[in-house]
Amino acid sequence: MEIRNLGASGLKISAIAYGNWLTHGSQVEEDAALACVRQALDEGITTFDTADVYANTAAETVLGKALAGERREGLEIFTKVFWPTGPGAHNDKGLGRKHILESINGSLKRLGTDYVDLYQAHRYDHGTPLEETMLAFADVVRSGKALYIGVSEWRAEEIRAAHALATELRVPLISNQPQYSLLWRVIEGEVVPTCRELGMGQIVWSPIAQGVLSGKYLPGQAPPPGSRATDDKGGATFISRWLEDDVLERVQLLRPLAEEAGLSMAQLAVAWVLQNDNVSAAIIGASRPEQVTENAKAADVRLDEATLRAIDEIVAPVVTSDPALTQSPRL
Repeated sequence: MEIRNLGASGLKISAIAYGNWLTHGSQVEEDAALACVRQALDEGITTFDTADVYANTAAETVLGKALAGERREGLEIFTKVFWPTGPGAHNDKGLGRKHILESINGSLKRLGTDYVDLYQAHRYDHGTPLEETMLAFADVVRSGKALYIGVSEWRAEEIRAAHALATELRVPLISNQPQYSLLWRVIEGEVVPTCRELGMGQIVWSPIAQGVLSGKYLPGQAPPPGSRATDDKGGATFISRWLEDDVLERVQLLRPLAEEAGLSMAQLAVAWVLQNDNVSAAIIGASRPEQVTENAKAADVRLDEATLRAIDEIVAPVVTSDPALTQSPRL
């Protein structure tokens, strides 16, 4: 497993991170979730990403159980705060001081750890002054409950403003966690150049576009039984945007490139995002241990320039790249 620095910081993480959005505590039974985490550890994955909102806190609990007994210093555990949790009362959401300071305590208890390596603002909070949010995060770091801070799905101007405050407060804002794949490239125009300038790295989610880039969804055909597109617990909603025939036809044109490179289509997709020099890690999810094994192999792959050009030519008509699509809700 390749180990990379997260942005310009001294924190080293595995190039493949294991994430449990839509799986632990929801789509996947606990025994299967534990098996997937065990396989991730066996593959050399040391970085684990979750959030308090996943399965309304249950995902953190499952991950805590899965990592219990592991050497804490050998792991990088990330979580996030913003979305409503618990009963969703007025202070159960957002990035106000009360919610941040209460949420970190809940996350640590569920994860069974004294600290997280990275605590992330899951979206930008339009209803709270940024100064209040950043001071609360700074206090979390100074209390030893988080070592570093990051953001997720923030726009370039929001990242720049937060980084200026973090510098003033002398706390390390080191990362952004955006959606990124060879179909969804909205970060390339503004977010990546800004983060590169500021020394922040990307920890990208959905590098396989919710499974569409695995090639298992075929144009003109119903989704395979048991796939994410048939999941009624949330998976089908998130993948629906990609299940258009024009997208699926383009994806199938990638198959010869993957075969020529000796890769599965999923490995091709993960390897592609990892070749962006601002990407520190790609987050993979899994419902079966063998999926972890397959995707972890992408960490060692380097695609040549001809392959990268061919990929771009194939998917160009269906790529989404508008920076304005990075948006945070007004809670």
